[in-house]
Amino acid sequence: MSNAENSVKVRLQADLTVAMKARDELALSTIRMVRSAIMNAEVAGAEAVELTEEQAIAVLRSEAKKRAESAEVYEQNDRPESAAKERAELAIIERYLPAAMSDEQLAAIVDEEVTAAAATGAEGGRAMGIVIKAVRERAGDGADGGRIAALVKSRLGV
Repeated sequence: MSNAENSVKVRLQADLTVAMKARDELALSTIRMVRSAIMNAEVAGAEAVELTEEQAIAVLRSEAKKRAESAEVYEQNDRPESAAKERAELAIIERYLPAAMSDEQLAAIVDEEVTAAAATGAEGGRAMGIVIKAVRERAGDGADGGRIAALVKSRLGV
């Protein structure tokens, strides 16, 4: 991983120091948890590796997804305090993720790819994999897979 000033690991370390000085317990515990998840990913294989920026962001996305899912479960089980804590942690994690693509931008890409797939004769469920793959390539980190899949399903009428 490069030691660029804006790398996720560098930003996490700097923000950890700021959270310690500010005595911000929520930010402190969340940043520590995320740094720990990144370190665990680095030593998870047969030998330790240093994650690339993209791999570190993937770990952050995974942690963010866990928080969103946990908050949903807590709300379904009538535990609003726990859900609020999970959402607060999610907000902190999202500071380190690339900006999400707007719904309009994503819809435009999906529409273009659905049209391109239809031009090759792929329609309905058969086109879904082709369209999702093409949209993911074009959207990059700007949209998560769940959003893409849901939009493609609705556009293809699957």
